[in-house]
Amino acid sequence: MNSRRTFIKNSALAGAGSLLLPTFSFTKHENVAYGVQLYTFRDELAKDAKGTLRKIADLGIKKIESARSSKGLYYGLTPKEMKKECENLGMKLVSGHVALDENFDHTMAQAVESGQEYVICSSLPSKGQTVENYKRVADAFNKAGESCKKLGMKFGYHNHEYEFESHEGQVLYDVLMDYTDPELVFMELDLGWVVVAGLEPMDYFKKYPGRFPCWHLKDMDMHEKESTEFGKGGLDIAQIMDSQKASGVEHIFIEQEEYANNALDSMKHNMQFLKAL
Repeated sequence: MNSRRTFIKNSALAGAGSLLLPTFSFTKHENVAYGVQLYTFRDELAKDAKGTLRKIADLGIKKIESARSSKGLYYGLTPKEMKKECENLGMKLVSGHVALDENFDHTMAQAVESGQEYVICSSLPSKGQTVENYKRVADAFNKAGESCKKLGMKFGYHNHEYEFESHEGQVLYDVLMDYTDPELVFMELDLGWVVVAGLEPMDYFKKYPGRFPCWHLKDMDMHEKESTEFGKGGLDIAQIMDSQKASGVEHIFIEQEEYANNALDSMKHNMQFLKAL
């Protein structure tokens, strides 16, 4: 399953300068330094990586999570260039989505150069919606986690919707949770996909407290099963934001894959929504 659904590409941003915002001063959640998953700005980054990073920084974003692209892990920039560019803009490259494949050693080496804290596997390394496969995946994750730990980084996994299917009476995501070492494998919970799967993120925070240091914060159109602007979908964002302590979250990355207009407009809306909480 491809969690990032194909859709018609939006037109180039027009008058983007008028959308730039100062850094927000948050009230109830003022200690939260929000991040963004750069897949949100995938088309813009492909055209102008440095310029797009500047626009993201102007929105008040402080943390960055990269994603694989046709131009590599850092949108045509070297790991060191990506690190420097973010630092110059007052942001930090905290995490990156990668594949757990035959190139993983090289992936880890790039992550070390970039100064990342987290290396996040963004899809299962082997196919099969079975308990057996998920146990096999858990073993691969434990080994990857051990390799990352030796290099001073943390390894994690980002879920979609399909991990919450069941096999032999077991929820497959729970199999991953139960068979991975909490000291080696950290979970990045995509809150939107949990809700689309008909489950509650808070239930997972209670069942596995402290296991979710990273979030993908996204609202979801429950009919279309695709992301939407905050407040327009089925995620109770205010309630979720009050559940940070239970989850153990340290980094909250906003992600949006589909937009009413374009990525910058949507992120402007999302930041204003969070400011008002």
